[in-house]
Amino acid sequence: MSETRDLNDEAGPGGRRPVRAGDRVTVTQQIQNKGWVTSVTGVVEAVEQRKTGSWFAHAKDDRLWLDRLVLKKDDGELVVCNLDAYSRVETAPKLIGEGPRG
Repeated sequence: MSETRDLNDEAGPGGRRPVRAGDRVTVTQQIQNKGWVTSVTGVVEAVEQRKTGSWFAHAKDDRLWLDRLVLKKDDGELVVCNLDAYSRVETAPKLIGEGPRG
């Protein structure tokens, strides 16, 4: 069974919590050596850290913790984004008719 932690349990730089469930964001990721870039836009369903099954990481519990965003795209598809140093998360415009976040 995998274990998860909420990234918002700990404040980021300057005490900010930049991304929260309900925010509409665009995540842009790239493969640095290849120059490949892809983006996905959606509403944040979850912001978390999750352990990998990586035995060679030699981190806490011999697992590597990855920062993850779970997004719900406009068509309803759920996307899990594993964030790294080359990931960029930006606020995206709300859809027409989308009400204020509660």
